[in-house]
Amino acid sequence: MHFEPALPLQSGASIREYALTFETYGQLNAARDNAVLVCHALNASHHVAGRYAGQDKSEGWWDNMIGPGKPVDTDRFFVIGINNLGSCFGSTGPMHVNPDTGRVYGADFPVVTVEDWVDAQARLLDQLGITQLAAVMGGSLGGMQALSWTLQYPERVRHAVVVASAPNLSAENIAFNEVARRAIVTDPDFHGGHFYEHGVLPRRGLRIARMIGHITYLSDDVMNEKFGRELRPPTLPASQGALPPQGALGPIGGPSALAAPLAPAYRYSTQDVEFQIESYLRHQGDKFSEYFDANTYLLITRALDYFDPARAFDGDLTRALARAAAKFLLVSFSTDWRFAPARSREIVKALLENRRAVSYAEIDAPHGHDAFLLDDARYMGVVRSYFESIGRAQA
Repeated sequence: MHFEPALPLQSGASIREYALTFETYGQLNAARDNAVLVCHALNASHHVAGRYAGQDKSEGWWDNMIGPGKPVDTDRFFVIGINNLGSCFGSTGPMHVNPDTGRVYGADFPVVTVEDWVDAQARLLDQLGITQLAAVMGGSLGGMQALSWTLQYPERVRHAVVVASAPNLSAENIAFNEVARRAIVTDPDFHGGHFYEHGVLPRRGLRIARMIGHITYLSDDVMNEKFGRELRPPTLPASQGALPPQGALGPIGGPSALAAPLAPAYRYSTQDVEFQIESYLRHQGDKFSEYFDANTYLLITRALDYFDPARAFDGDLTRALARAAAKFLLVSFSTDWRFAPARSREIVKALLENRRAVSYAEIDAPHGHDAFLLDDARYMGVVRSYFESIGRAQA
């Protein structure tokens, strides 16, 4: 969907002639009151569910959550996924041409915030004729958008589902984002954000940024369970460490048997990939560097850093959330150390102090931050039950 009028941004800048890419699932009912907006996290997109025809590996990022008969049942709800402004999956972003200069935006793309995304989403919903959402939901950065919706457009949201999120980032989280950004901007192929003009991509920086991210998304338990200290299969040629042919060791127990070289457990290299966890991280980094835009990464992590609705209220989250009128479901996961349960409890406490209706589930799950994307029966059951109650209220 294309928009001609300029969108004012929190920074004081604006952007005009932009487009937002979106997908819908299910049918909007006659009353237009069954719409659910799903907000995406850092490296996701508008493609939240289902598969594209003829593309077996094109499953939506929250396909286990959204669809016919699933917790967010598209036989009942009209689900909308919107790619955020500044992203690299169809909506206008740094890779697109700036209508004011005729050149690709690159590093000149304006800084965007969570609040800017919500304003842009509201414009798209206006064009679809949806004046009020049955619910807005999201995980991680998507949860921040869901929370912001209830503050920016309180009259347009009946329910908010905020999963594995926080009212703002901790200093530690900002630090992780900054290390990842420095990896990108110090890549020789970054060229100050105008690498498109040079026909290169800052792949090395993107790889490192993604590796850092993956470490923070997983729990220590999951890393140990999946990888432990397992080594990659040996790749040395036969002349370097392979066992000698049968019979070459001499008499069993003889001196030559003791002296025979065994295949080494380690390659003892400072550069080779030795452990399975190293191989996994490099694989994820390589994939990411081929499909994600470096400037988009910088933009989105900055939006994460800037989000802080309590800032305008001297850090008082209770005062900040007084504007919200929606009913809430919050979900957190015990081993999520990047968006710890304590952060969700801050939101719950502030909402209760404002006498808002709040449901809260803290799931004891081993998967770390990534748990919000996985099939945990308790988690899925909580969300299913909540949306069934929304459906009953509409009936």
